[in-house]
Amino acid sequence: MKVITVLALLVTLFHQGFSNSLDSCEGRCGYGTDNDFSCQCNPSCERYGDCCSDYTEVCKAGATSCKGRCDEDYDHENECHCNSKCSQYGNCCSDYTEFCDGDGGGSITDAEIKAISETLYALDSNKASASQLIIDPQALVHDSQTSSQSDRSPRPLFTYLDEQTLFSRPTYAALLAVLDNYNRMTGQTEDWSPQQLAEQDTFLKETMSNTELGRELYAFLYTKGVYASEEEFIYDLKMMWFGLYSRNNNKMDSSGFEHIFAGEVKGGKVSGFHNWIQFYLLEKRGKLNYYSHSFNGPWTTYPDVMGMQFMWDGYYKQVGSAVIGCSPEFDFALYSLCYITRPGKQCRLSLGGKELIIQTYTWNNSSYGDGKKYIGSAFPATPRN
Repeated sequence: MKVITVLALLVTLFHQGFSNSLDSCEGRCGYGTDNDFSCQCNPSCERYGDCCSDYTEVCKAGATSCKGRCDEDYDHENECHCNSKCSQYGNCCSDYTEFCDGDGGGSITDAEIKAISETLYALDSNKASASQLIIDPQALVHDSQTSSQSDRSPRPLFTYLDEQTLFSRPTYAALLAVLDNYNRMTGQTEDWSPQQLAEQDTFLKETMSNTELGRELYAFLYTKGVYASEEEFIYDLKMMWFGLYSRNNNKMDSSGFEHIFAGEVKGGKVSGFHNWIQFYLLEKRGKLNYYSHSFNGPWTTYPDVMGMQFMWDGYYKQVGSAVIGCSPEFDFALYSLCYITRPGKQCRLSLGGKELIIQTYTWNNSSYGDGKKYIGSAFPATPRN
């Protein structure tokens, strides 16, 4: 009888232990529903009331962290993600770079971004030379003075530009064709003609497919597993840059390209506007009045960075930072690189041995494809140091 009692006790303890393992979230956080278990460990369990007793303790604490989750399989129920595609989709956990951005993370490191940006910098054969572009910076203001709306510069910013040479090049011509396709006022639907849509395709082809600089950017992203083909790369650029979304009044009135390259007006002030060629064109036409700058030069070689204060046909821009003197393909590639690799974050580049920080923002109110985010904005956040 004693032997039977001991065996019964062992069987009871075994089943209790087995049952406890079924009732625990250890090693199961983020998984889908599994009917082999008596309780669940995914975000849906809160809705259905079948979470394991330790779900909050084990899973919730790490739900928004990549600690121990690098290269995990995609699970749409997770709040954020920790695999090599999360940068592309703009849904990485906030500590993704800290935990997964090393040799084993399958991601793109800051050092790699700086290296490719130096390569792109060296390949910018269409940039303006010091003799092709001359600017007159005039008044330098401190950050505290940028909101004053005071015109401290009596002369235009651009003294000379060799239009004949630069604007005849295919990438410049393609940019000029696209820039005049936009209504700057938000809240008014953008309605493009077939010709204007074709001009977008031409811009992508000339800047990314027909330049060594663009091909180098694709090759880098291809080797990092971001894109599987050039067709996928070009299509994604078209969607993230030219895909329409609403900034105002539920109208399809904006896109990343319009906001950054052409500029917009929202709430009585200039929004976006971070392209030097658009600035030059509007100033030449008398539509833009340059007031001052808040990033100091020296602007002896190009590209360089500048933060400008100006009035655009009655609307003020407090700091319209831009990379000055670069080619359209370099501008486009730089912002694309930063948005693809560091969406919604600061992106640290190296141009000619000097660091430049680009700040990117995702548009979170709508998406394209399988949940990808449009570009909200991107601009130089600091001068080159």
